[in-house]
Parts: sequence; structure tokens; C-alpha cells
Amino acid sequence: MKISEMFDLNKSQYELDFVDIDPNIDTPLFLDPYYIAKCEFPFAEKAHETIRSYFEFLLALLRGDQIAKARELFSYLGETNDICMGMSADKPSGHGMGPKDTLTIFKSLSDSRAILTGVMEDIEDFRIFVPNVDKDKVSDMTANIIKWHLIEYTKEQCDLHGIPLSSSIPTGYFWNKETLLWENKYAERLVIANRPILLVPKRIVSFTDKYTPTEYKQHFVLNFLQNEHLQMNSALVQKRKDGRRYVTKKSIEENELPIDKAYLTNFTLMHPEIFKQFRDKTKSKLRPMNGAMFSNDINLCELCSYLAEKLKSTPCGNDSASAYHTLIVGILELLLYPNLSNPKKEQQIHQGRKRIDITYNNSAETGFFFRLPNHDRSLTCSFIFVECKNYSGEVANPELDQLSGRFSARRGRVGILACRNLDSSDGFMKRCADTYHDDRGLILPLCDDDLLIALEEYPQIGTEALENILESKLRQIVFEDF
Repeated sequence: MKISEMFDLNKSQYELDFVDIDPNIDTPLFLDPYYIAKCEFPFAEKAHETIRSYFEFLLALLRGDQIAKARELFSYLGETNDICMGMSADKPSGHGMGPKDTLTIFKSLSDSRAILTGVMEDIEDFRIFVPNVDKDKVSDMTANIIKWHLIEYTKEQCDLHGIPLSSSIPTGYFWNKETLLWENKYAERLVIANRPILLVPKRIVSFTDKYTPTEYKQHFVLNFLQNEHLQMNSALVQKRKDGRRYVTKKSIEENELPIDKAYLTNFTLMHPEIFKQFRDKTKSKLRPMNGAMFSNDINLCELCSYLAEKLKSTPCGNDSASAYHTLIVGILELLLYPNLSNPKKEQQIHQGRKRIDITYNNSAETGFFFRLPNHDRSLTCSFIFVECKNYSGEVANPELDQLSGRFSARRGRVGILACRNLDSSDGFMKRCADTYHDDRGLILPLCDDDLLIALEEYPQIGTEALENILESKLRQIVFEDF
């Protein structure tokens, strides 16, 4: 049974920011530090900083010949079953980092030329150069290092969805980049069947099928060796009927030393530019997993129709404000993933004197929210603020001022106001234009009609369905086109 079913969330995976795991089995997804490093939004950036802090400290100890300290530091990277991800066939029990694995991998690591010569620069390079390390083990390492970030994220998601937490639960060891120590303390945690569980943002998980030793060998190392054999006109060169010369990758593998991780290390020492090409090209191929990859059993058209009917049937007024708020979170998660992520409920600012209904990370790599700060540098938007107003009447100046009052250069100066309807005279849009032209930030109103149109179009065009509407409203506001 999945988390959403256990706690009666009545939401599909499309409407949830976290991976909707079944705690009784492993989900075949992974935390890939290379992918996390590529993501440029607050949660991923904090996680990457923590990963880098750990790995740089470990490297410093190894290169300083402080082997005992390095071994102790590495010993905390044992398997973790809290995230319920990996390749176990039954209960989450790990093909990951058991105690014996930890010792074996540390010995391989400390003996590796990749460490001593500087070939290995990041923790994701373990998979490329260190024997006995695969995606499961790197995922386990990553989960342990960033455990505190995942604990905080889990708490935020549980607060958002009304999932109860247990107090004073041990965190297990996590890396503190400020103290450069593994720490363990007590915190509020999600506990299921007497077992602490971590929720993971779907925006940072992957299948890890790009940054692998196989990809490096097959498409970069062997390509290079093919060209070398052609230039040397070696015995491996063959000719086609039309006279063209060629060398097969199979023939190279049969005649070279075994192209294992030790070979890849030595090759990279001699040809660092090829490894750089691999890193750069792989980074350009990495993409967020789309919703269908998490939920291939869901009919998207039926889901959008269901959400549209649910929106239309939700009454206006205070009695239904919470239901409307919850519904909007799910609809926006569907319509704007992966460009907005990590929704957080009622974010406090100004020492708690003000609250924001929902705060999203701007995790866009393309599209409307990616272009927005390039269109206008004053529109910083690492975070996007959303206010929900379930009024039966028109939204007026106080609501607009309430949202614009949350803006700052650091937090961001872009917000969405979700409401049931807008006045036919475009009065509220004109006030949004006034706010923008007075340099008080950008507020984009979304009413039921906008969301219904986007839900109808989403199965065909994805995030563009709502982003096209937002783009149109931006043009109205900027050019006062009413």
C-alpha cells in the first residue's frame, strides 16, 4: 500500500511532489548525485553543497594519508532502508551498502589511482572508477549524506498533506557540512509500522542510466580507441566493399586489456579531455523524470477530467477554504511539474508575523519560469509564492497587497494568486499591472476558468497548457493590454 493510500490523501502521483512509495517494497528509482548537482533550485543546491562538503573532506583525508580517519568517515555510509528505493525484490533490505561492502569499497577507494591522481573529483565518480560500486550503493551513500535535508522535506510534505508525525525519533547519522561531522539527533519523523520513512522529492530522483561506466566506455573510450586504430592503421582495421576503413568496438575489446574500472582510471589519466566530454555531454542529456514514468497506470485524460469536476464542485467560502487549498496544490503539482517543486505550506516570514499559503521552489530548466528572470532581471524568483482565495466575490486590493508584501529580492518577487473568478472589467488585472510597473513585483492571477482550460489541454501539451496562460497574463500586465 502506497503512502497516499495509507493516509487517505485521495491524490494520484501526479498531484504529489514526493515519490509515492510503498514502504513494503523497493521502488526501482535512485538518488543520483550527478543529477542532483545539475539541478539548480534551492533544495537540490543545498543537497549538493552537503554532498560536496563530505566528499571533499574525505578526499583531503585520503590524500593526506589519514587513512584511519577516512575509514571512520566512510563507515557511516552504510545502507539505508528509509527511502525504500533500490533493486530489492521484496522488503527494502538492500543490495546497497552493508558493513562488508563498506569495508571492501573503502579499501578499493583508498587503493585507487583515481583518488591519488585527482581523476575522481566527485562522489558520483565512484560508479565510474571504484570496483563494487553501482547505482544502488551510490544512492545509499547519497541518502545518508543528505538525510537531514530529506527529514526536513518529509516534515514539510507531511505538514502539507496532514500526515501525522512522531516526535523524538532518532534521525540516524547525517552529514553536517558546518561541523564536518556525522551527527545523530532526535526529530519529528514519519514512522510507519515502527519504521522511520523518508519521503523523497520526485524532482531529484532518476533511473541513473546516463552517468555510468558502461556509457563512458561504450560511447567515449571505445570511440576514441576506434579513431586511434584508424589513424595507426592497426591490424584491427577492416575495409568495406566500397573501400571505407573501419574498426569494430568488439575487436578492440577482444584485443585490449579488460576494459574494467582500473582500465578506465588509467585511460582517463592519459586522456582527461575524453572524460570531460563524457561529463559535459551526459549533463546535457539529464532530464527530470516526467509524470508518466512515475504513474504509467493512470489515464491522464481521466485524471484531468476528474480534477476539473472536483474544482467546479468545490463550494466558495470559508467552510471549503481548506479543501480548495488542498485541491489547488494538487492541480498546480500536476500542471507545473517539473518546473515548480517542493511545495511548502504556510511558510512563515518576518519572524512569523506574515505567512505565505504555499511556497514552491522554482526548478524550471525551460519554459515560463525559466525565462521570467531573463525577461526582467528585477523578477528574481528562486521561490514562487502562491496564495489561495476561495472567495465567492471579487478579489480586491488587500489580497493583492498581502501577496506583494511577501516579496523580497532574496525570496523572490513573483507570485500566483489562485481565486475562483476575476471581475469582468479586468480591474484586478489592472491593479496587478500597477503593482508591476511600481516595481513591487509580479502577481499573476489564476481563476477557475484558467485552470479548467489548462486541465483540458494538459494531456496534449503538458506544462505549456498553464504556462501559455501565464505568459498571456504577463503580456497583459507588462503592456497593460486590457
